[in-house]
Amino acid sequence: MAQARSYLKSGNNLDKAEKIITDLLAGDSVGRSKAKIHLLLYQIVKKQYDKGNEKLYLKEQYDTAALFDHTKRMFTILERLDSVDMMPDKHGKVKLAYRRKNAAELNGYRANLYNGGAYHVRKKNYDKAFSFYDMYIDCGAQPLFDGYDYIDSDRKMTEAAYWASYCGYKLDSAEMIMKYYDMALKDTSRLRHLLRFKAAACKKTGDGKGYVAALNEGFRRYPQYEYFFPRLIDYYTGHNMFDSALSVADKALDTDDKNKLFLLAKSMLLFNMGRNEDCIKTSDLLISINDSLPEPYFYAGMAYINMALDMEKKGSTTKSVKNKLKELYDKACPYMEKYRTIAPDDKDKWAPALYRIYLNLNMGRKFEEIDKMLNEK
Repeated sequence: MAQARSYLKSGNNLDKAEKIITDLLAGDSVGRSKAKIHLLLYQIVKKQYDKGNEKLYLKEQYDTAALFDHTKRMFTILERLDSVDMMPDKHGKVKLAYRRKNAAELNGYRANLYNGGAYHVRKKNYDKAFSFYDMYIDCGAQPLFDGYDYIDSDRKMTEAAYWASYCGYKLDSAEMIMKYYDMALKDTSRLRHLLRFKAAACKKTGDGKGYVAALNEGFRRYPQYEYFFPRLIDYYTGHNMFDSALSVADKALDTDDKNKLFLLAKSMLLFNMGRNEDCIKTSDLLISINDSLPEPYFYAGMAYINMALDMEKKGSTTKSVKNKLKELYDKACPYMEKYRTIAPDDKDKWAPALYRIYLNLNMGRKFEEIDKMLNEK
């Protein structure tokens, strides 16, 4: 300890001084309970903080991250000291000798915990950022800060909680996302992002009910926010709940009846549900809004083919049936040819469809091209 004090007094070899004391505390169970040792360690770390802060003030080269790390260690040391301070004496009484002074001192540095979190978020060091926000919020539960009422009086607590949840989202950690989620909810301006984080957390933990509930709440509140709608559609279609998915698509279209994503989802759903005529109407509407998307051409073309297949299954060969079949394949043809033009790489989808169309329409040259193409596989 004498050597550590000597280093502290000179202001040099502070890292060595810190190691001396941390080694002492790590190896000496009696030492861990001695408040003066903790105070010495705090003074050493604070000296490092002060020197770094002075360099930054003078615009000299210094690692900003180190300054924030020193802040964090200062809090850790004095919170441990407070645990020692709370130990009862031989008469069973607790006499707090350091709490008031230490709490007042740390309160002046506490903003740097928040700033340290923000610094590491900007650097995309989300694990480190979370640890700073975690400590900033945890001050509200520490006996050391009894009387400061950070939970209710500090408006930045909800912001710190949001950023902690954000870091958890970036780290794909459900535990981090949810640790301060309820506190973060107090800031309703960020609710759509928080619901996204919660949905991700539920998906990570396999909580299907929680996942779809978060998506539904997010969609209900923010129907045009790009996160909720596609995932809700994917969830329902993945569970063969097409009626529920279609209801979502219709609600979305109530907010924007010309939205390409909403119309495309409805077109796909109607196709999968076998509602061919409705699928064609929706696909045609989407094509009238944007004629460069490949999917509506595929769905409409396949809807006509499916209607023809349904007729063929009945086995009737009357002239009126043959004429109707030709009409359906005639209508399917331009959609599927356009789909081929826009999506030439999707040969597995358009080639079999065009094969059937050309066969039934006796389009010899085009049929032979497709037939050759399919036989080359």
